[in-house]
Amino acid sequence: MLKVLFIGDIIGSAGRQAVAVVLPELCAQYAPNLVIANAENSAGGFGLTLPIYKELTEKLGIQALTGGNHIFDKKEIFKDIGEMPLLARPLNYPRCEYGEGYVLLDIEGMQVMVANVLGRTFIETPLDCPFQALDSLLRRVRADAVIVDMHAEATSEKKALGFYLDGRVAAVLGTHTHVQTADEQILENGSGYITDVGMVGAVKSNLGMSVEAAQKRFLSGL
Repeated sequence: MLKVLFIGDIIGSAGRQAVAVVLPELCAQYAPNLVIANAENSAGGFGLTLPIYKELTEKLGIQALTGGNHIFDKKEIFKDIGEMPLLARPLNYPRCEYGEGYVLLDIEGMQVMVANVLGRTFIETPLDCPFQALDSLLRRVRADAVIVDMHAEATSEKKALGFYLDGRVAAVLGTHTHVQTADEQILENGSGYITDVGMVGAVKSNLGMSVEAAQKRFLSGL
């Protein structure tokens, strides 16, 4: 049996500290054999660096990391991503020469693929179709189980992808909006689904960011 612990968007140092404290407790309680985390906001709230990649994978034991629209925010990643084999950046960046959109893992003799796609609705980045990108990936790469992190703004787009992949992947797990939804379910053809798994970060925050900075932005537009 594949038992997965999926950690939503880790926001900055507060998020990493929380994972360091809570992850051992969760592993002791539930004994997952695969731990995945979305790490696109783990470096100061924007992006991922090689030292933080190593902190999450080598020190904390997370076996696969996923990205999103902020994964390339730190310029160092363009030279360092080759040293991040456990990172799946969004698969549907057009002609992206940096990293891969999926990670293949051997979990107790089972081939498990962790894939990451970005939604296109309300996302400013020009992207290829995530549905077609995953179709192509599933034709090219075989695995016993596939976990998809759908990093997207629109609930409707995440839901549509869940139904689209139902029966072809083990689970479609939503990230990006940093608020956990209450629609976790097993779809008709057996795939697990949730629109958003939430985030890991400061309790008193605006989606993990400074409350005051968020208020200023809404009040002044700056």
